[in-house]
Amino acid sequence: MINKFNGIPLYSQLKNLIIKKIEDGEYAEDGKIPSEQVLCETYSISRPTVRQAINELTNSGYIYKEKGKGTFVAKKKSSIDIKEYSGFTDSILDSQSPGDKNIIAIKVMKVSDNPFLKDSFESDYVQNSEFAEIKYSMMENGDVYSLNTSYLPLNLFPEIIEDIKTKKPSYDILRGKYPLLPTRSKSTLEISYTEQADAEYLQVLQGQPLIKIENILYSKNGQAVELIISKYRADKCKLIFENSK
Repeated sequence: MINKFNGIPLYSQLKNLIIKKIEDGEYAEDGKIPSEQVLCETYSISRPTVRQAINELTNSGYIYKEKGKGTFVAKKKSSIDIKEYSGFTDSILDSQSPGDKNIIAIKVMKVSDNPFLKDSFESDYVQNSEFAEIKYSMMENGDVYSLNTSYLPLNLFPEIIEDIKTKKPSYDILRGKYPLLPTRSKSTLEISYTEQADAEYLQVLQGQPLIKIENILYSKNGQAVELIISKYRADKCKLIFENSK
């Protein structure tokens, strides 16, 4: 129960109580938790105190609100094990069946219109080079947890768009292109925020925090062959680090 005399803020005590009930299974995933009014009466605390606890739990991804329906327990976050994660994880080229991904859109884009491609691929491609942009989402238990965009140079893979649309397996796509097989990756990780263009695909509001991972895949001879930008919902994913000395 809540102790009004131990010096710990009341909203923090309530927040911890709700977290424990979630972890113990008393409040089940996608189950509705008591209303603010019920929490006020149950613990004899004010509505602003309850509201602060609820807001912090919402921002932390423990619960979510549905307008006109109430507040519900969020599903557990998907784990990204850094020890096992590689830059090939979300790759088109390294996927056995890239056409089976949950593809949202495919289009052609020029380096001249997207300077970041020139930076990522360094001096491998001239200013007017064209790339295939393949956007696809990753899901678990019916929920979208990441939005991925793969960029592939069309001078290396001129048929890639048609290959993806016709669901060719990767061994056919790369047949005769052994020098272009990805063998090494370079990854960067940062925290970013959902842009308006991505909000609908990720099923979140604009401005929500994301875990952004950029991977560049290189062939055996050191040539950049694919750029993958993955945006993971911070409220649905957590990173696991394991190290030994």
